[in-house]
Amino acid sequence: MIRNRPFLFGSPLTWRILAVNMLAPVILVGGLFYLDRYRNELVEAELLSLRNRAEMIAAALGEGAVIDNGITLPDLSPQMARQMIRRLAPPARTRTRLFDITGDELADSRTLLSPFQPVQVEELPPLDLNWSTILFRRVYDFLLATRLGSDDLPLYREIKRARATDFPEVMRALVGDHNWALRKTQDRRLLLSAAVPVQRYKRILAAVQVTASGDDIAQRLFQVRLTIFQAFALSLAITIALSLYLAGTIARPIRVLAAAADRVRRGHGRRHVIPDLGGRNDEIGELAGALKDMTEVLWRRMDAIEAFAADVAHEIKNPLTSLRSAVETATRVSDPVQRDRLFAIIQDDVTRLDRLISDISDASRLDAELSRDEGATVSMRQALSAIASIYHDSGASRSVSITLAVDPEDELNVSGLESRLGQIVRNLIANALSFSPPGGTVVLSGRRMDRRIVVAVEDNGPGIPPNKLEAIFERFYSERPQEEKFGTHSGLGLSISKQIAEAHGGTLTAANRVDEQGNVIGARFTLNLPAA
Repeated sequence: MIRNRPFLFGSPLTWRILAVNMLAPVILVGGLFYLDRYRNELVEAELLSLRNRAEMIAAALGEGAVIDNGITLPDLSPQMARQMIRRLAPPARTRTRLFDITGDELADSRTLLSPFQPVQVEELPPLDLNWSTILFRRVYDFLLATRLGSDDLPLYREIKRARATDFPEVMRALVGDHNWALRKTQDRRLLLSAAVPVQRYKRILAAVQVTASGDDIAQRLFQVRLTIFQAFALSLAITIALSLYLAGTIARPIRVLAAAADRVRRGHGRRHVIPDLGGRNDEIGELAGALKDMTEVLWRRMDAIEAFAADVAHEIKNPLTSLRSAVETATRVSDPVQRDRLFAIIQDDVTRLDRLISDISDASRLDAELSRDEGATVSMRQALSAIASIYHDSGASRSVSITLAVDPEDELNVSGLESRLGQIVRNLIANALSFSPPGGTVVLSGRRMDRRIVVAVEDNGPGIPPNKLEAIFERFYSERPQEEKFGTHSGLGLSISKQIAEAHGGTLTAANRVDEQGNVIGARFTLNLPAA
């Protein structure tokens, strides 16, 4: 049953092609949201840079903000330290804090000192005016639920007067260690921190904490993902277009062929034909050609069945008419001699009907048997030897001798049904014996020609009328010797033999044998089969 579906997107085959072609790029773009290794490398590089900047600021403070008179121990000048922090932090693009040895905050680069009160300064993120980037950013943030930070990072809270105890890395810096930390802000942004000690002659005077936002890292990840996503969108569009084109070149002709086959099944007559797609040099073109050939074979088979039924009806009607006339006449004849003659006619007609029905039954079963049974390798040399021996030993050849001419070293193997191939040879020998004169010779030969096996049956009979060389293979055609009793043969033997030969991929032909003067000296039937 052919369903009415839309051309492309209503076809299950189209959806399968799209799904298969889109699976790989979809999986690839899905993996872009898990760039953990690349992110970790960016974080490590940023922490290393942050630590280097912190060490530079700490070294500058240790040289320029320390009071050292050579009498007392060196000490840090808070006023000089604040001035240096305010000058060194902006070029480093960081927030810099300074904690003294007691943990109190001495300076914060984000706080400007004014005559009235401290003013906190914070840099705003740049505006993104590209609408497509804004849309992708919203989808991106929705899918990730955070730009970069992980849920297991500690939360950073802004404290007005921070102390060193609020930052574990600063506490470790006050004892001489270089340390770093990762935190997340309330808006789930990543914050990186590095702390180093400020030293003068290995004496720890304070600790410098340098912090930076992870927005640069998040922006780099976002740009990488945006670039790859743009390439994915382009490749996805190309994939969909190619998939639709591929589906159109596959699904549409298949549906056209299916619809044509359905019209042939439902229609009457032969006006519905399979479309010719032989111009396509692919499997669909081969499928269209095979369906077209199959349809033609089915029509020919139906024609053959119709003709066969008509021939059977005609051939059976003749003996039935003769039988009915003899029966009707026998009831009115009182002469015993004439009655016996009529009974003989009735017996001959019954025998002829029995033979006709047997041959017709054999012919009707032939196609089913050839399509059902599996072929095997058959040695035609052994088959010809066995058939010749049977005719010789049984005396069926009467006064006609049968001569076998085959190569004893060549098995002449073919592929097929041994019983049916033997039936061809027996039919040809029986036909040759019936036309051969007493004392004649029937030659049964087999030879190999290239990749073909050729079996020939020759006789010394009167030959075949030149205009009947093809007609003798028609059903119910009978060209018998004059001395043979009428009705002995049904006329199906050669027709069945030709049908068997063609079913095995071979041919069966007839020709006359002539001498040097061109006189007909007999007939020759040639069976040509492909070698196994």
